Amino acid sequence: MAGSGNTGLTRLIKAGQYSWQGIKAAYQHEEAFRQEVWVLIIAIPLAIWLGESGLEKALLIGSILLLLIVELLNSAVEAVVDRIGSERHELAGRAKDMGSAAVTVAIINTLIIWLLIVF
Repeated sequence: MAGSGNTGLTRLIKAGQYSWQGIKAAYQHEEAFRQEVWVLIIAIPLAIWLGESGLEKALLIGSILLLLIVELLNSAVEAVVDRIGSERHELAGRAKDMGSAAVTVAIINTLIIWLLIVF
């Protein structure tokens, strides 16, 4: 947290704790994130088995990790927009739609990588 006074190892520990809280909150409250985590759990052994090189394995696993990153950011945008107010606003809707579009692009990216490497 900015201005918390934490430095060095304490700052790293606190940052790790906040990150873990975010992952737990996403898993608890976001169905899409839960589904993508299970895809990752299944995909890691598949990627290790199907990837012929370290680069292929990294691309297969990394594409799903990227999808999780984008999903976390999309969920954060949605939470902030929902926190600001419940009234409909064009910019709020646009922000949520763009976050959703980013997730869709990340899914397409993952599918392309898996299709190109596996087939």
